Amino acid sequence: MSSITGVSVGDGLSDPSDGPDPGAGASTGTTGDRVFGGLAMGAGLLVVVVVALVGIFLLAQAIPAIGKDQINFLTSREWNAAGQRFGIAQLLWTTVVSSVVALLLAVPFSVGIALFLTHYAPAWLSRIGAVLIDLLAAVPSIVYGIWGIYVVAPKFTHVQNFLQDWLGWIPLFKAVPGVTGGATILMVSVVLAVMILPIITALSREVFAQTPVTHKEGALALGATRWEMIRTAVLPFGRPGVISASMLGLGRALGETVAVLFILTALPGGQRFTASLMNGGATFASQIAGDAPENQNNADAMGALIAAGLVLFILTFIVNAIARVIVERRREFSE
Repeated sequence: MSSITGVSVGDGLSDPSDGPDPGAGASTGTTGDRVFGGLAMGAGLLVVVVVALVGIFLLAQAIPAIGKDQINFLTSREWNAAGQRFGIAQLLWTTVVSSVVALLLAVPFSVGIALFLTHYAPAWLSRIGAVLIDLLAAVPSIVYGIWGIYVVAPKFTHVQNFLQDWLGWIPLFKAVPGVTGGATILMVSVVLAVMILPIITALSREVFAQTPVTHKEGALALGATRWEMIRTAVLPFGRPGVISASMLGLGRALGETVAVLFILTALPGGQRFTASLMNGGATFASQIAGDAPENQNNADAMGALIAAGLVLFILTFIVNAIARVIVERRREFSE
């Protein structure tokens, strides 16, 4: 086939009537593409290798220590790393409960702030709010710890006393002898909620802002109010992102060390197990941080701390796996 000017297609020029070249814009297989692809794959594999090596190290150090443990590692509440009597039951309870309560407190506020910044606030206020939220996420943990112990704890005592007086018949709010001053699991949960709130808010804000305009305008065109539009278009679209952001915040709360170490009171000796949020105790991270300096020359004690770190490592993996399953199911349902 020849063009009007008489130049044949075989001369290297395509006929405009044939339409766009299917290969235009596609990968050409050049050296740059191959190098970039190799670097991207290498970076991904490096992360997997590093995580695997960390897991192998923890297993290699923890298994011998657990073998020397003189009590049940999974069910005992006693913790004496130097005496080879260590159980994780109390640490696991405190870690999980404080993180979950923090998540329950933070997520509603985070979603509300994200919706306000993306759909209600004027542009100038939205920009300022976004910057302030991002700056709040950059505050160091030790600052939150100092703020919690010196500012929040004295004032939180009144809240704790009120809950104990009026809701003490509920096991979660039952008073615990020997734990005073407001430095309880509940107060740590409040501080952790403040710490993870900017992370969840920032990610949720970005997800809500990506809601297709056609979805929102379609809902409004059908007569929906702004809230109805958010409920039927924005929230369903952003739900997987909010779940992912929440799990990221939960991971931050599970591994928080310095703030918890500063705030949470030590568990009274000989105390029987209680499910109360008014109790003291320690999380995995705070227990490791508190015991490591004085036991760094004791191989058996360090093995016990590494065993606790292994449990926290596994717990974090479980949380991330659950988040991935939830997000994938939501995505399949929406499709």
